[in-house]
Amino acid sequence: MSVSVKHIDAVRKFNRFYTKHVGALNEGLLNSRFSLTEMRVLYELYAGENLTAGDLSKSLSLDPAYLSRLLKKFKSEGLLKTEKSETDGRQRVLTFTQQGRRAFKPFIKASRDEVETILSSLSDATQIRLLAAMNYIASTLDPVDGKSDPVIIRSHRPGDIGWVIHRHAVLYAREYGFDSSFEALVAQVAGEFLTNFDPQFEHCWIAERNDEVLGSVFLVKKTTTTAQLRLLYVEPTARGLGVGRKLIDECIRFANHKHYEKLTLWTNSTLHAAIHLYEEAGFEMVEEEPHHSFGQDLVGQVWDLKL
Repeated sequence: MSVSVKHIDAVRKFNRFYTKHVGALNEGLLNSRFSLTEMRVLYELYAGENLTAGDLSKSLSLDPAYLSRLLKKFKSEGLLKTEKSETDGRQRVLTFTQQGRRAFKPFIKASRDEVETILSSLSDATQIRLLAAMNYIASTLDPVDGKSDPVIIRSHRPGDIGWVIHRHAVLYAREYGFDSSFEALVAQVAGEFLTNFDPQFEHCWIAERNDEVLGSVFLVKKTTTTAQLRLLYVEPTARGLGVGRKLIDECIRFANHKHYEKLTLWTNSTLHAAIHLYEEAGFEMVEEEPHHSFGQDLVGQVWDLKL
């Protein structure tokens, strides 16, 4: 895949902004005598357990010879020591001395205070958007690391429904070419949910990780015996984490608990990933009909699950 010079320059511009913003270009990070690289090494040792020089070299992408010189310096200053690993006697692990831990602890507090100062000037909503953007960058550039944090399924809160409408409109336009009439439909469905919400028989679930919304689904009452699953969506960065499956499972559990006899949904045949999840959950297609909607020629499908 080709990359434009414009995109390259944009990334470089952001890198310069961020390193300057966090003081990474200062001679001493956090007004300390340590450089950025030295701080990175010390922080990894402070936060980790049973780390070897090889572990540090790999995780921080540091030249082994350069890292060896840094570690030798820290040992000579009484900050670090080498001990035999408790789990593997063949390995030597690096640990802080009591002196080193006391000396480094104030920098942990200073770092947290610095971040708190930055975030305290932002509203709660802006903080959430900022963290979501950070998580998006991390999970995009390092998908394995980004998938290590737990996915939480929770009930909707104020502001969630507006976000769900926005993301549906953006993603379906980008991935399926749907026009603004789809956004209007989603807004109508979501608005009716909020206006007529019956918490006894209806629910909305939000999937999130580190305060970043990863997806959602609604269950609404259609009749006294039938519930309808609506507006299932999963963020592209969360696909492969089982988010869609978890959201569908929540719908099924809730419908069973409320003694519904059937769970139904309407979708389009082009939504292959979602249909695969419905089939896995036990839904069966009971109706299919072509239609022209959202600026596209589509095939609508009704799927039912007997409970």
